[in-house]
Amino acid sequence: MERPLTKNIRPGREPLSLKEYEKAGGYQALRKALKNMTPKDVLEVVKASTLRGRGGAGFPTGMKWSFVPMGDAAPRPKYLVVNADEMEPGTFKDRLLLEGDPHQIVEGAVLSAYAIGAEKAYIFLRREYYLAEKLLNKAIAEATGNNYLGNGVLGTGYNLDLRVHSSAGRYICGEETALLNALEGKRATPRAKPPFPQVCGLWGRPTIVNNVETIANVPHIVNNGAEWFKSLSTSTDGGTKLYGVSGRVKRPGAWELPMGTTVRELLEEHAGGMRDGFAFRGVVPGGASTDFLVAEHLNVKMDFDSVMKAGSRLGTGTMIVLDDKTCPVGFVHNLEVFFSRESCGWCTPCREGMPWVEKTLRAIENGQGEPEDMGILEQQCRLLGPGNTFCALAPGAVEPLQSALKYFREDFERHIREKRCPWKS
Repeated sequence: MERPLTKNIRPGREPLSLKEYEKAGGYQALRKALKNMTPKDVLEVVKASTLRGRGGAGFPTGMKWSFVPMGDAAPRPKYLVVNADEMEPGTFKDRLLLEGDPHQIVEGAVLSAYAIGAEKAYIFLRREYYLAEKLLNKAIAEATGNNYLGNGVLGTGYNLDLRVHSSAGRYICGEETALLNALEGKRATPRAKPPFPQVCGLWGRPTIVNNVETIANVPHIVNNGAEWFKSLSTSTDGGTKLYGVSGRVKRPGAWELPMGTTVRELLEEHAGGMRDGFAFRGVVPGGASTDFLVAEHLNVKMDFDSVMKAGSRLGTGTMIVLDDKTCPVGFVHNLEVFFSRESCGWCTPCREGMPWVEKTLRAIENGQGEPEDMGILEQQCRLLGPGNTFCALAPGAVEPLQSALKYFREDFERHIREKRCPWKS
């Protein structure tokens, strides 16, 4: 099975140098694109590949690029931003790519910028990823010194300035317009849409924001074609996917597998099953802001449409497993503590509602819950749902809660009835 994204990654060793990356086929896609393809050609092959955004939303990448104004009359400069602000609890896939093969990210960024006619690009990096910052800056310096970046890339008329921006570190920066505000030196709050960043983004200019994993796919699509990319998948979504599993499994980690790999295969074959003495109860399949799946969903394919039909979201594809010896109320409360702290405070429902959710769960977990608290939690799930807040932070934050109330309701009610957490001695 082909694993294009991770084929160069060598655990425990330094990432490939520029010369090693070139020897492994690196920058061939960039040479091909700049010598033989127009920006529109690159856009069309990405569109035909059915590549969907790997940051969580799953929007078709080629379609997103197509909204950028092109031609001589288009506003300039245009920008590409690589979203490397990976802060979703349980999510660690982008770190693998950033630290394992930084030249792949650089090449993908140059190709993506070329497709939309961007002259400037930024990698917006989570502040805590110190090693990634060091390695990316080294790769950018090597690429610039060998004419893969800068003025007249590979002897053509295309110019690109690529820089790493180490963020101040907030979860809300994963929302693309909040990220753009932060990059401009402003408070990291989401913007009203429309206008969308593709038309009016960074400093009021056309901007594309793509996730690290999305960008990493682009060189391979350009090199090998759309049909090859689609052939890697077992679903209608093209390509491979970086899946991760954490929790009480025997081999937690991350693996590049065909898009559409089942939950069961990930848990039992790659993660090695549950640790001895622990049983499976459920899993949030796409990071902390997704609904629980339970035992009846083990055969669900991990692709965008299949997971949605099962009542959750693929998200980042990084699963957090709930076992039978972990309190579901405490599990969800821990997630809501994070989301409550990370609310940007811009809109009232999220600013006031998320702390209320957290305090209610804390009371239940500590044996101070009342029967009416169940109704309060259900009400908050509705009030903080899609369409009621300025951005998707709160709707995502209540996804694990609303599904926990569905699948583990008896556990919540037992806490209230017994005035204690049954999992605590």
